Amino acid sequence: MTEPASRPRRSDATRAGILRAARERFAADGYDRATIRAIAADARIDPSLVMRYYGSKEGLFAAAAEFDLHLPDLTRVPAHRLGETLARHFLHRWEADGTLVALLRAAATNPGAADRMRGIFADQLATAVSRTGADPGTAARRAGLVASQMLGLALTRYVIRLPPVVELDPDELAEWVGPTIQRYLTQPFTPPQASAG
Repeated sequence: MTEPASRPRRSDATRAGILRAARERFAADGYDRATIRAIAADARIDPSLVMRYYGSKEGLFAAAAEFDLHLPDLTRVPAHRLGETLARHFLHRWEADGTLVALLRAAATNPGAADRMRGIFADQLATAVSRTGADPGTAARRAGLVASQMLGLALTRYVIRLPPVVELDPDELAEWVGPTIQRYLTQPFTPPQASAG
């Protein structure tokens, strides 16, 4: 009688173990070098189980890259501190979780990973920026600019590992980058004037 109830739990535990191993392996090796065989070995299961649950390496990566940015509630942040708050938050998220770094590495060469990265930033960051009181007509553009800054920073710090950027403490780096993000979030947007002619 208890067997049907235990089967889903075993299946859930197996899936969770695969995802945990995949996140660690993708973070350590990047998308291209990580293999289904290595992930299965890390999870202590047969590689066929990985394929049964996720179908392919790309399917596994997309599942492993379900990523919540855990953005702060920007409605509670003083307007003059929005940029630094977001910069500090992003840097601490990058430092604490290798999944987003792995996704960034993969997004450079894999269309599925690039779609996933776009989705994460478009959905989560655009929603957070729209709550800052930004004009709804410019919120998506502002979020895109913030994303460009943070993704570019992440690329230079965690993937390319540019020494002057790597050597900075995350809080110090947030102080440098914060004013740029602040400008993206709060500077009035003036549409370009149509040229007379």
